[in-house]
Formats: sequence, C-alpha cells, structure tokens
Amino acid sequence: MMNSKAGQANSSSSRRERISWYFYDWANSAFATTILGVFLAPYLTTVAKAASDASGFVYPLGIQVKADSFAPYAVSLAAMLQLMFLPLLGAIADYSHRKKQMLALFACLGALATSGLYFLQGTNYLLGGGLFILANLGFGASIVFYYAFLPEIAAPDERDSVSSLGWALGYLGGGLLLALDLALVSQAETLGLTTGHAVRIAMASAGGWWAVFTLVPLVGLKNRQAVRRLPPGCNYLTAGFHQLRHTLSKARQYPQTLLFLLAYLSYNDGIQAVIVMTSQFAQEELWISISMLPAFILMVQFVAFFGAITFNYLAKGVGARRAIMTSLVIWTGALAYAASLLETTFQFFVLGAVVAIVLGGSQALSRSVFSLMVPRGQEAEYFSLYEVGERGTSWLVPLLVGLVLQFIGSYRLAILVPVAFFLVGLALLSKVDVRRAALEARQEAPSKA
Repeated sequence: MMNSKAGQANSSSSRRERISWYFYDWANSAFATTILGVFLAPYLTTVAKAASDASGFVYPLGIQVKADSFAPYAVSLAAMLQLMFLPLLGAIADYSHRKKQMLALFACLGALATSGLYFLQGTNYLLGGGLFILANLGFGASIVFYYAFLPEIAAPDERDSVSSLGWALGYLGGGLLLALDLALVSQAETLGLTTGHAVRIAMASAGGWWAVFTLVPLVGLKNRQAVRRLPPGCNYLTAGFHQLRHTLSKARQYPQTLLFLLAYLSYNDGIQAVIVMTSQFAQEELWISISMLPAFILMVQFVAFFGAITFNYLAKGVGARRAIMTSLVIWTGALAYAASLLETTFQFFVLGAVVAIVLGGSQALSRSVFSLMVPRGQEAEYFSLYEVGERGTSWLVPLLVGLVLQFIGSYRLAILVPVAFFLVGLALLSKVDVRRAALEARQEAPSKA
C-alpha cells in the first residue's frame, strides 16, 4: 500500500513537472514567432535602409554592407556566437548541476534584450543588431538547459509525445501573442500609432511574455542533483572548459549520436533560415505588406499545432526517424515551388500551411530522438551541441543567402540555398540507427525506434 501511494505521488509530481516544462515552450515561442518569424528581419531591414547611403549601403564597424543583407548577416553573427558559447555553458551546467538557475539567468537576458527592441527606430540599425544578438544568445542558451530536463521527466517511449505536446503548446502560445500583435498593428492608426511604433510595441511584448511565463517552469522544475562545490582555486569557467574537453574526447564512443548530429546540423540549418527569412522574402520579392505578415505567421502557428500532433501519431506508426525524413521531402518540394512558381499572396498562404504541417513535427521529433542518444549525466552538454545545430550553426545558410542577395540580388535563387542542406541531412539521417545509438549511450531504446 505504501509503495502504491508513493508511486501515485511520484506520478502526480511527474505530471506537474511536465506541465511546468511545457510552459517554457509556451514562453519562449513568443521570441521565435514575433521576433524571428515576423518582425525582426523586415523591420531591421527598413531601419538599415533608412540609414543607408545613396547606393544602398550601410557601414557597420566600417564594413560596407548592402542594407538588404544586414539582417541576414546579423542572424549569421548571432548564430556564430552561439556556436562559441553554448557548448561551454552546457558543460558548466552539467558540472555544477545548476540547470534550473542557468535557465533563469539566460531567459532573463533574452527577455530583457528583446524588450529593448522597442527602442529600435530611425536609423539606429546597430542598436537593433546588438540587441538581437544578445536576445538570441539568451534564447539559445536557455533552451539548452530546458531541453536537458526532457530525459529526466519522460521515459523513452513517452518522449515523442511529451516533446510533440510541448512544441504544439509553444505554437499556441506564440500564436496567441501574435494574434494580439496582429490586432495592434492592424489598428495602429485607430489607436493613434504609426505602423512602426506598433511594430516596436509588438517586439517588446515578446520580451514581456517570455519573462512572465518563464516563472512557471522556474517554480515547477527541479534539479535532480545537489549543487556541486568547486575545488579550491577553481571557478566554473575553468571547470566548464575541463568538463567540455572531457566530453569531446569521449564523443567518439557514440558514433550514431554524432551521425544524427551531423544530419541535424544540415537540415535544421535550412529550417532555421527559412523561418527567419520568410518575412523578408514575402516583403521584398512578393511585395506583401509587413502588416499582413503577422496574419500569415498566425495561420502557420495554429496549423503547426495540429502538424506537431499529427507527426507524433505518424512517429508511433513508422518511427520518429522515418517521420522526420518524410518531413524533409516535403520541405524540399515546398522550397522548389517557392523558387519557381510562387507569385501571389494566396499561393504564399497555401504554401505556408503546407510547411506548417511539417514544421513542428520535424523539430519536435528531432528533439525526442536526440534525447534517446544522450549519455546520462551529460544532458546539458549534449543538448548544447544539439542547440548548436538548432541555432548555433544556423549562420551558414543565412550567410549564403546574404551573399546571394548582395552579389546576385535574387530572392528566388536565395530561397533555394536551404534545399541543398535538406538533401544532405536526409541522406545522413537515412543511415542513423536510433536503437543502436541508444544502446551506445547506455540508454533504454524505445519500442519503435
């Protein structure tokens, strides 16, 4: 009887912790949707153009940059900084057992920097670029620690469902805030605001949303291990470097995990570039008004909710790896259509709905699959490498897109750049053995790998 009661208590505690965990998807999706998905790239491009010379160039740090390329370059630089910092931060979290505290710190950094985008106006494009880089670093780092809780709160056969539900709720959270922002931007003149002022309020609202709802996981999640004390004469920075060096030296023991990471680095780089650059493509190539873009992303958010749930059911039938591969085939076809046949606003919205179906599924299932391959006790370190794939190496496609825009000037050719990365990722993913990867990491394999 006592064991039964204890089991019921543990089950209740686990459910409460999962609900708390879901809320960080709900919280940070405001940044992904409002900033990355809608307003940042087109609005920052508008500010950069206002600061440009007669030839259309700006000069950050004395470097000649076409105003159209400044936003992609800012995204690329932000991603490269994540590449530098996230693995070290993950090592510090695993060494110190302070995942929850570090989640709080970097969520706060990201939310504050995002709120500061309210002051992006006129010609101060450098302020916008700097704040975005700080916000993106906070976003990526906090997600490392958030993801690292997944193996602790869900058994192997539950992770596809837990990850998919979290991702789906993130789409709802991001969509709800975006609906409010859409109402604000559409009624800007009625409220006595310019469209630019309404956009700045919308960007700041993402920071406030992120900060408020982060309080839920900070209350509900718990560190499983006591905080580790540092040896005399040592600090967390040096301890983190030592831990990271040790982890990287042992990484070759997990070849299937590394193969999955390579696949993920490739195809997710393409996904992130599409997410960030869609608004700019719509505004500059299709001449869709910036005031319509929130409606598009809002539609994507709610369709993606059902897409994440649908791909969870697909994964139960064919396995998560095959479900991800299916999504990559659809991604490739969608971009090929965008480059060759996409012309009207109606077509843009229809294509967005198709992409939305695979958007959540490909990312949620990638997260759950990788959680099966992570050595125990090194969750934050390995998820930092994963987040490098999700955000930190996502500098290459935006950089190539920026170069295409600067030297060729074709958005149609630029939108084809991610296709090559989808195809490489698909080829690598076809060779991944999920069950073998779980066994290599001394994890329990799911019943359908």
